[in-house]
Amino acid sequence: MELETLRSDMIAAMKAKDKARKEAISSLISAAKKVAIDEGCRDDIKPELVDRVILKELKTVKEQIDTCPASREDLKAEYQFRYDVISEYAPKQMSADEVKAYIQEKFADVLATKNKGAIMKAVMADMKGKADGKVINQTVAELCK
Repeated sequence: MELETLRSDMIAAMKAKDKARKEAISSLISAAKKVAIDEGCRDDIKPELVDRVILKELKTVKEQIDTCPASREDLKAEYQFRYDVISEYAPKQMSADEVKAYIQEKFADVLATKNKGAIMKAVMADMKGKADGKVINQTVAELCK
């Protein structure tokens, strides 16, 4: 995801007077800028960095939804709205079947060792951001049996 896309969508939300959407997009932009500054690439923010930040923010909002007390419907609705907005920008994640096929195709040599640690190290370096870590872990555990 390009940072410019987020900026233009935020401006569109401002023009449409959609305050909640504008705030959700604005928080993504701020988070991406902060990570870029922390990593020393303030003037050259790559789409991969933005995607990583979006996935992290999505996970954070999901945790907020999951831990929100049932009595706080107002908060839950707010978190759900933020989650929905951030989901629009999140990169598509691979399904469990796609992960399995990818690992079997690309990492056949490492899979042969049945060493879960070595497999995870190789796979996670290559698949970071392409699939959920839990899905990758479960798939590797299944393939090591």
